[in-house]
Amino acid sequence: MAAVIFIYFAALSPAITFGGLLGEKTEGLIGVSELIVSTAVQGVVFCLLGAQPLLVVGFSGPLLVFEEAFYNFCKGNDIEYLTGRTWIGFWLIIIVVIIVAFEGSFLVRFVSRFTQEIFSFLISLIFIYETFFKLAMTFRDHPLRRCSLSNGSNETPSAENGSLLLSNGTLAGKASASGEPNTALLSLVLMAGTFFIAFYLRKFKNSAFFPGRLRRIIGDFGVPIAILIMVLVDYSVEDTYTQKLSVPKGFSVTSPEKRGWIINPLGSNGQFPVWMMFACCLPALLVFILIFMETQITTLIVSKKERMLVKGSGFHLDLLLIVVLGGTAAMFGLPWLAGATVRSVTHVNALTVMSKAVAPGDKPRIQEVKEQRVTGLLVAVMVGMSIVIGDLLRQIPLAVLFGIFLYMGVMSLNGIQLTERMMLLLMPPKYHPDHTYVRKVRTLRMHLFTCIQLVCLASLWAVKSTQASLAFPFILILTIPVKMFLLPRIFSTREMACLDSEDAEPKLDERECLDEYSEMQMPV
Repeated sequence: MAAVIFIYFAALSPAITFGGLLGEKTEGLIGVSELIVSTAVQGVVFCLLGAQPLLVVGFSGPLLVFEEAFYNFCKGNDIEYLTGRTWIGFWLIIIVVIIVAFEGSFLVRFVSRFTQEIFSFLISLIFIYETFFKLAMTFRDHPLRRCSLSNGSNETPSAENGSLLLSNGTLAGKASASGEPNTALLSLVLMAGTFFIAFYLRKFKNSAFFPGRLRRIIGDFGVPIAILIMVLVDYSVEDTYTQKLSVPKGFSVTSPEKRGWIINPLGSNGQFPVWMMFACCLPALLVFILIFMETQITTLIVSKKERMLVKGSGFHLDLLLIVVLGGTAAMFGLPWLAGATVRSVTHVNALTVMSKAVAPGDKPRIQEVKEQRVTGLLVAVMVGMSIVIGDLLRQIPLAVLFGIFLYMGVMSLNGIQLTERMMLLLMPPKYHPDHTYVRKVRTLRMHLFTCIQLVCLASLWAVKSTQASLAFPFILILTIPVKMFLLPRIFSTREMACLDSEDAEPKLDERECLDEYSEMQMPV
């Protein structure tokens, strides 16, 4: 039961966080309600029919980037966003049937650590950038002002002096137009407080205080604890406005005035462009690339031989099920989902039984993994039932969610070898750690490999920041031929084996100061 509760919070927190930011990116067309419903429905179906029930499906950073890019494209070309997503879902189903029919899942073997690290670092960087960009926008919309006004009074804008706080967390009236005086500072406190509480509670998991089981519980529930504390801080400050999470009452879409639960494939006025129906096959291919990479690589991490799984994994069946569910969900305006790396590894770790009888000086070993469908099914049902706690979710400030985004971005950098090698660029060789790629590769050659990855990363960021942002999965795929054909001409086979090897092993003992993020080469 403890595993169920833990995985429930591990699934609900990203659903709320991603849903809040997705609602902002799409101007309320898809938000928290849709993401919770999608996570619950697709999670239940996948747990019942999937070949690898230990896999947890959820929304992720790459899909958020695509949703923002496609929404901006539709808005700029006067195309209905939700209708375009419906046709993308239709093409997704066709693409996955073709790929599975020809056993295309074997292509995942070409996605090496070189590409995974670039992709993961990019998404982590986007999380961190979005956090500070939103904070800067808050300071712009609510600039700092002197507390003492010209008449000597210390007024605080509220409902009494012309502003009206609406149910969706926005302000109407003259206070909204002129900006609130303390909103920016309080948002900074909430964001930083959420990040540092979650960050240090995660570190507390590996400290020497309290028994190991209690430390593990505190560390695993660090994100919900951080959200709860900062929500209470915001609630205690009654005279300062902060923008809250927009969640409708009851079982309703985020913006009932803009859309319903069923999306008309011909458009709201029945005049959706015919050419766009066929052109949607291109963005559908981009979405498929993202889902394919995340799902298949997550499955590889979950089913490592060190875990000694008995039932194995069905790469083709799971991919077919996830993409078909996502394509069908688009007809109802629900988000697509993929295999969630950190949540899946967390799920497996919670179900792992370690050996008790350990010789002195020996480490605990994996005895078995409880391979079953009950925990995933219960978690999906509980996430769906969370829609009834809308009143509680509406008390969460968006600044708290940005703190969680900053936390996910920073923590995601921990499991990336590229991050370590970037720091080595600034260190004298005598301070370099005792890693294989440090001992067996000359320093200048190692730095050259790092610089090539940074050039690829900068290219992806440049594409993502322009009008061609929809094409960034294609640019990501181009890193595969770079690794296959260019790098072998520059580096020897031994150097490539050290710098691009898949040597991460699951270490589940908290004394190793490692956790789920240390196994992950893919984004949160």
